[in-house]
Amino acid sequence: MAKQKDNPNTKSRLIGTAIPVSALRSEKSIGVGEFADLAGFGDACVKLGIGLVQILPVNDTGFDSSPYAALTAFGLHPLYLRIEDINEAESFSDEINDIRNRFNQEIRFPYEALLRAKINLLKKIYGENKALIMASPELISWIDENPWVKSYSVFRQLKEANGEKSWKDWAEYVNANPAQIASLWEKSDLREGNLFWAWLQLNLDIQFTAAAESLTEKGILLEGDLPILMNEDSCDVWAHRENFHLELSAGAPPDMYSPEGQNWGFPTYNWDAQSKDNFSWWKARLKAAEKYYDAYRIDHVLGFFRIWSSRREDHTALMGRYIPYNTVNIKDLKKLKYDEGRIRWITQPHISTSDVWKANASDAFDTVLDRIGEEELWLFNKSIKCEKDITSRNISDSAKGFLMREWGNRILFEYKEDEFYPVWYYRESRAYASFSGEEKKEFDALLNERNTESEAIWEKEGRKLLSVLIASSAMLPCAEDLGAVPPCVPKVLTELNILGLRVVRWHREWDKPGEPYVPFEDYPELSVCTPAVHDSSCLREWWDKEANQESFCDFLGVPSLPKIYNPGVARFVLGKIASAASRFRVFQIQDLLHLSNNWYAADPASERINVPGTTNEFNWTYRLPASIDDIMKDSEFVSAVNELSLVKPAQKKKKNS
Repeated sequence: MAKQKDNPNTKSRLIGTAIPVSALRSEKSIGVGEFADLAGFGDACVKLGIGLVQILPVNDTGFDSSPYAALTAFGLHPLYLRIEDINEAESFSDEINDIRNRFNQEIRFPYEALLRAKINLLKKIYGENKALIMASPELISWIDENPWVKSYSVFRQLKEANGEKSWKDWAEYVNANPAQIASLWEKSDLREGNLFWAWLQLNLDIQFTAAAESLTEKGILLEGDLPILMNEDSCDVWAHRENFHLELSAGAPPDMYSPEGQNWGFPTYNWDAQSKDNFSWWKARLKAAEKYYDAYRIDHVLGFFRIWSSRREDHTALMGRYIPYNTVNIKDLKKLKYDEGRIRWITQPHISTSDVWKANASDAFDTVLDRIGEEELWLFNKSIKCEKDITSRNISDSAKGFLMREWGNRILFEYKEDEFYPVWYYRESRAYASFSGEEKKEFDALLNERNTESEAIWEKEGRKLLSVLIASSAMLPCAEDLGAVPPCVPKVLTELNILGLRVVRWHREWDKPGEPYVPFEDYPELSVCTPAVHDSSCLREWWDKEANQESFCDFLGVPSLPKIYNPGVARFVLGKIASAASRFRVFQIQDLLHLSNNWYAADPASERINVPGTTNEFNWTYRLPASIDDIMKDSEFVSAVNELSLVKPAQKKKKNS
């Protein structure tokens, strides 16, 4: 197992803050936070008593603002480059100031416009210095030490030449192999463009390394975020597609927030293929991250145990299934004495004629549906194999909506011959409703058996894969283990000393009457406690608009608190959260700013980082309301944050004998 990094604070009880690099503001930054701003933020953290800084992923995502849609697992985002600190930029101060003046006053940064402005200026700087840059021994040496940059640079140049389209839609090199990629790197007419992207990455590496070292010198942990999944439109998938299942799309099963599940569009990993070279891609990825981070957040750690997978041909994740999974087969169904008719009944939606008419979907007759003999029942015809086959048909919207709902109206779905998976909502299906009580009991027993068998597989898979990660890096692992968590997950995380995540509003005993919150003294030491995450509302918006205030006050042990969030409420609530027994208590910077009246936005929703399920110019573009230096002049804020680091852990209540 790899030796843990030298920073002793990885085992200390710390107050931390979560802040995107892009949110930082300083006098030198250009419209968005830059790596160099982390050093100044580190100075502020020392004065605030903050010992950990957690950031969002910082890999290059091109013109997609989501930090979880990276074009590369290795390359850093050009957005975070401080242009004026590049040696070759000395004579470009007027152009730099022009961009700064255009964008610095924006409340949220205009992602695409700002990125294009910075890239265009960087190309101009490179163009005027390219002879020296291309011959630079430092650049050539850095490329040799970072071989991933070759496929990345080729990919970026080809993507740009193809109008930023996905590699699957390129005119050439859709199926480029390693030899072709190596040839494209060496190609004389591409060399100038290739070295531009490599030069950017060299400078990003220099600046991020300096910022990370600055935090280390101050005794502050820097925690990075490693998304488990890769964007399909990335150089890693393009250049190493053997590592991925491109026919599958990862996501999450349905829940109360997403009734159709979440289909993220990212391919799943081909773990068997990766194991053949001893997971070299993952090891290289961790080695690259370790240059900067003391700790790392494993996004969607559940995916190392089992991943909710939909077919590429589906829009939603409603018909997804867990992989791996010990499937149901014909032999199992025969044991339940199901004949061919019964098997068809539970595996194919049977739609009544009257339901079609009620749904105003009659144009689906004969084009999408086949009648069963002379019965008033219909099946999807053989040409319909997925959701896209429904939505692509020339039928009315009402018919499409009805058929999409009916597509999942079954108990089992046969994804491959004799491999049946349970549909998520199978208990609500027409077929299940027709079962007698005894039939339901027998069928549920079969699925419970399969789930138990599958959980043993998940535990083995998770332990194996996470052990590879732990042994490959000295960083402290912190897992994002939210969602439908099988019992094997906390067991393996504890066994491997991986910190889990506890989000206060969701950390409840859901199976008990009243769904009580878990007491702060019962939080495991091996965890990160937080009141909000980047995909949720901030604590202020939650309190004002979403929380059951009475229930939460009962949990906190007070009769009531003001109905509208204010610094007094913030000081009390954050103080209670700081008492959690977790090793790290991490607060979004927005939640800390609410400790002072000076930093309240008019609309609490405007302080969010991301609203899941939406794509717009708002998401991922949050900025601090003022520069770091100006915020640190607020003595009320500085004093209140410092109080959090002095809060002692809550003590377990003694049981009456």
